[in-house]
Amino acid sequence: MPTTARSIPYLTLDPEIEAAIRADRAAGRAHPLRFDDKGVVRREDNPHDEATLTRPAFARDIEKILNVPAYNRYAGKTQVFSFVENDDICRRGLHVQLVSRVARGIGSLLGLNCELIEAIALGHDVGHTPFGHAGERFLSQCYHARTGRYFNHNVHSVRVLDALYRRNVSLQTLDGVLCHNGEFCCQTLGRGNCATFEQLDALVEACNVDESAIGHLRPSTLEGCVVRVADMIAYVGKDRADAIKMGVLPSLSAFDSDVIGTDNARIINNLTCDIVNMSYGRDCIRMSEAVFSDLKRAKAQNYELIYAKEGMVDGAENVVEEMFEDMYARLLDDLARGDESSPVYKHHVRSLTATSRTVHADEYLAQDPNLVVVDYIASMTDSYFMTLYAHLFPKSEKRIMTRDYCWDL
Repeated sequence: MPTTARSIPYLTLDPEIEAAIRADRAAGRAHPLRFDDKGVVRREDNPHDEATLTRPAFARDIEKILNVPAYNRYAGKTQVFSFVENDDICRRGLHVQLVSRVARGIGSLLGLNCELIEAIALGHDVGHTPFGHAGERFLSQCYHARTGRYFNHNVHSVRVLDALYRRNVSLQTLDGVLCHNGEFCCQTLGRGNCATFEQLDALVEACNVDESAIGHLRPSTLEGCVVRVADMIAYVGKDRADAIKMGVLPSLSAFDSDVIGTDNARIINNLTCDIVNMSYGRDCIRMSEAVFSDLKRAKAQNYELIYAKEGMVDGAENVVEEMFEDMYARLLDDLARGDESSPVYKHHVRSLTATSRTVHADEYLAQDPNLVVVDYIASMTDSYFMTLYAHLFPKSEKRIMTRDYCWDL
């Protein structure tokens, strides 16, 4: 029988490993597979992007990502709970910061490149849709029905950083972004071998045409591996805390655990310590068998008790799915008719070409119109999507009823 949550201890680092980490730091030793800034690869050989003492290679990537317009929209995109107005609930903007914090904690202990870790973590969800994973699924359905291709938020995050805004983000950061959600939970995560932009482009295309391709992705740096594990660590416990705030669950008593705990603090601490104990000095990121088993159970419990109730409003998901199809079809028709009064022109194309600096309207509109529509819808926050739908379909009875701040008064 699992122990009670309160009796599960906070794990600590193995004393020998802790001593070794302290000795490494005192001697200035890094992990032998730490990705060195000198190895950075960019698509364009732009002198402006050369690393300097004040702006090292991956610090540049961090700043590029922070200043991409899509980063601003993190704050208005669902992490788990859609249709809720509540500033205390985690949105995607906070999620990427939590991932960054957890990943940099692990990376620092392992002697990895924490600026590369931060760049991957902050950029990994910039291509996410409104309404979380439900929105991602609906948009992919619309896109696939018309093109036979698939939409995936990790792939689109690469497109945002590499194609739509063309900020010359490094191959290493883009690889970590692409591979952050491959085989979602595995005990040992080894590195992939993406060493060129040609290989990256091939991986992106494989994910576009093969629904199973994402399951084979592996980050090509240990830094990318750490971010992928930290993505899970950052949301498992935090989503539980939010579920309690939202009244989805009365308490943490519905969860059980043998090792990692059920609350956010223990989950972060215990997974961090176990990963460092198991990964220090190795060429992979590992968990112990006991912790891996407990993490799989924790994720399964979250899916059963939280994510199945993600919408928070009965029947809302079906309405949103219909609204995605309505909006997709309308915007696609506007492009086919060349209706420049449409928001796809006035808001999306105009804004993109003004802020990208290198994307021109004629070039952009020469692409498959489906891709233009996907770019636009994926860029929307939850509230923008709802407002635009009401504008495009003023007579429609389809509306999303949100739970506002005064719902219980």
